[in-house]
Amino acid sequence: MTAAQKAQCHTIIHIAATASAGAGAGMAQVPCSDAAVIVPIQLAMILTLATVFNIALSRTMAEATFATKAATLVGRGVSQVLLGWVPGLGNALNAATAAGVTEAIGWSVAKDFDQIAR
Repeated sequence: MTAAQKAQCHTIIHIAATASAGAGAGMAQVPCSDAAVIVPIQLAMILTLATVFNIALSRTMAEATFATKAATLVGRGVSQVLLGWVPGLGNALNAATAAGVTEAIGWSVAKDFDQIAR
């Protein structure tokens, strides 16, 4: 990954993580409601990352890529069920988890795309 690609990925991933954190914080007390907002953010991130590496990626392919990376969402679901309903704490936990999962998915996808583009 070139320095320019890494900088672009950094921006794309951090914007998506920040947006995911906002959705996670705002919807913490309603279990799984934030997924309707976070998943499209993550899919858009994947599609945008593909452009950094000049990879033509359809929405269906982005969804399949997301599905392979989504195993980390299990931990997010567990944390939300255990503490997500607690006002304040649940909002902070949900925001941090949503941002962390989005970052992990983003960098994993970026590394995969870098390998494919070589």
